Amino acid sequence: MTASGTPTTAPPPAEEGALHRAIGPKLLILFVIGDILGTGIYATTGKVAGKVGGALWLPFAIGFVVAILTAASYVELVGKYPKAAGAALYTQKAFKTPFLTFIIAFMVMCSGLSSASAAARAFSGDYLAELTGDALPPTLIAITFIVLLAALNMRGVSESVKTNVVLTLVELTGLAIILGIGAYAVLSGDGEPSRLTDFEAGGGGTAYALMTGVLGATALGFFAFVGFEDSVNMAEETKDPVRTFPRAIFIGVAVTGTIYVLVALVSSLLVDYKTLEGSSGPLLEVVKAGGVDFPHKLFALIALFAVTNSALINIMMASRLCYGMANERILPRAMGRVLSKRRTPVVGIVFVSLLAIGLVSTGEIEGLGDTTAFLLLCVFAVVNVAVLVLRRDPVDHAHFRTPTVLPVLGAVTALVLASPLADRPAEVYIRAGVLIAIGVALWGVNKAVLKARGEE
Repeated sequence: MTASGTPTTAPPPAEEGALHRAIGPKLLILFVIGDILGTGIYATTGKVAGKVGGALWLPFAIGFVVAILTAASYVELVGKYPKAAGAALYTQKAFKTPFLTFIIAFMVMCSGLSSASAAARAFSGDYLAELTGDALPPTLIAITFIVLLAALNMRGVSESVKTNVVLTLVELTGLAIILGIGAYAVLSGDGEPSRLTDFEAGGGGTAYALMTGVLGATALGFFAFVGFEDSVNMAEETKDPVRTFPRAIFIGVAVTGTIYVLVALVSSLLVDYKTLEGSSGPLLEVVKAGGVDFPHKLFALIALFAVTNSALINIMMASRLCYGMANERILPRAMGRVLSKRRTPVVGIVFVSLLAIGLVSTGEIEGLGDTTAFLLLCVFAVVNVAVLVLRRDPVDHAHFRTPTVLPVLGAVTALVLASPLADRPAEVYIRAGVLIAIGVALWGVNKAVLKARGEE
């Protein structure tokens, strides 16, 4: 049923020149899971522990609830408007303010690129050092990493998504190893259960300090949940997106949320939060402390595949966002240009890859991850409001409709986690402010170009 509750027909067929629909239901579920899993849980778990202490599971449990609330809004909107551009498209339809639309789109793009940069930094950190030592320059490794992923994206969405499936299975294997080690430790009587209620890092002795510590840990931990919003940008490359997306997104968030909470429990049981905080490869510390003779280098290799998957998907999604914005006339039409044979958005891929290379040197994993989460929390607040506004715009095909209370709660929780109550470093606000300022400048340039061409 639509928002108006009337029976409807299927959405119209794709227009000539549209992107190739190569993603089926099972592939989309794996895509969503792979999009969410990766850098967040493999690289920032220790930093989350540094904010909250041994009660590491709590921020991930709260983040799971926040993610479900906003995911429900995305499911309704992608079913209603099954096109690329995601939050930018929804913002424009709801508020019809081109400037706001551009800023939201730019924030989404920058969040993907800061996430890819965090993944590139994670790739060149402790996991790689376990294999190679410290001989290789991290920045050069990170830049080469981005270039190679851009080349894979050029080959086509089918190649990229199939690579994503392989990497998703690998990273799931890595997390299954962590859970297996945890189960063995519990059955053997190892681990320290008292850590699970330890708020030493975030408590500070007062209720306010405890609250801000938990909120700060949740805001950073929310970086591990981002990704489900990226999948809606694949709507034009998905078979029957109106029916496929609800199941894929909800299953994806539920699976990853459950895994995250369990991994956080295992990590706290086996490793002190200070040890986790000091490592860019915290799950490797869990493997080393687990009492199981599992090859450390093999796990480090699995972790490298996991962060590779995160970066691959974020570069893919940012380029599709460029394509969608170009079609909506938010960016110049050239950004929507595709390769004639491969039908991939070549200009968008080059553009976002260059920006990602620039971001690689702007911060470490924690700062880039927190920047990603902050930008997306702001976007999520707008999307949750947009879904309510767009109830006044019925469409002529059936789609999922979320209960009204969920987007309301989604908007409130996103705003709280984006606020200074979350106790994030000033550098995150500065970096986000600089990125938004760049967006404003680009908006002005684009407006001038359109006016000069007489297209405005």
